[in-house]
Amino acid sequence: MLRYTARRTGLAVLNLIIVMIAMYAMVFLVPGDPASVALGPRATPELKAELVIRMGLDQPVWRQVWNFFANAVQGNLGYDVWSGRPVLDQILEAFPNTLILGGVALGWALVLGVALGCLAVVWRGGIVDTLLGLLSVSMIAVPSFVIAIYALLVFAVWLNWLPAIGAGTAGDIGSQVRALILPAFAIGITWVGYLARLVRASMLEVMGEAHIRTARAFGLSEFRIITRYALRLAIIPTLAVLAVGFGSILSAAVFVETVFSRPGIGTLIITAVAKRNYPLVMGTTLFMTAFYLFVVTAADLVIARLDPRVRDVFRGG
Repeated sequence: MLRYTARRTGLAVLNLIIVMIAMYAMVFLVPGDPASVALGPRATPELKAELVIRMGLDQPVWRQVWNFFANAVQGNLGYDVWSGRPVLDQILEAFPNTLILGGVALGWALVLGVALGCLAVVWRGGIVDTLLGLLSVSMIAVPSFVIAIYALLVFAVWLNWLPAIGAGTAGDIGSQVRALILPAFAIGITWVGYLARLVRASMLEVMGEAHIRTARAFGLSEFRIITRYALRLAIIPTLAVLAVGFGSILSAAVFVETVFSRPGIGTLIITAVAKRNYPLVMGTTLFMTAFYLFVVTAADLVIARLDPRVRDVFRGG
């Protein structure tokens, strides 16, 4: 397990370095120099030169990448071009809102998706299974931003049940919860269908194993067999998919936060891109990539702990 942990951690660090190099490559592939793009065509040469120095663009590319990496290791992701504030401070202010939104969306989607998947197995081959399959596919097919727009129109504009924009009043838990319902619904609804189909497929595979047949031979009820024995094994592939899919949830949060005008990483990135604020864009991208790799690596370690066969596959034996 220790060797597997070291390998997975090293692979995550390597991926992070590749992302860092790719970010700088994209900056230099953008037409025009970043300082001119950020300041606009009316900026004076003196102002452009000052911004070039502030952004460190007067140094060789390899030196810029090395400085960015060395500073990032120390927790310094640079400074905002316009406000002069540390990029990390702005990220840490916005990230909890996005993390709460993604966590709530994933939480209710996991509970409902697993429940629907189990029900589909209990009534497999029947009308309930067919209806749940159609419902799951319908949920998967509709993009999150489309659901967000229609949910806003129906529940916030037409029915006036929930707030349309914002994250609620600071210090008012009830207001914050009400403002969280629609965005979390828009992000999680797709994953309800996906998890339901995944759990159903995994459960059907597990139901054919020997220990399940033994449980049936002892006269246990089908519901108890599914919830107590089969689900423990069937949930392992679900954990792996959830870890990888968390990146999709964060991506969906970017659009949903924009639709509902919620403060968060999505709003921060959109604003930074619109203002050509490259230090903030790169710092946010690196932070979110590091967080995503942390989640995936942690999930892999949990799965390897639950199923030692995963460690054998990773080391090729």
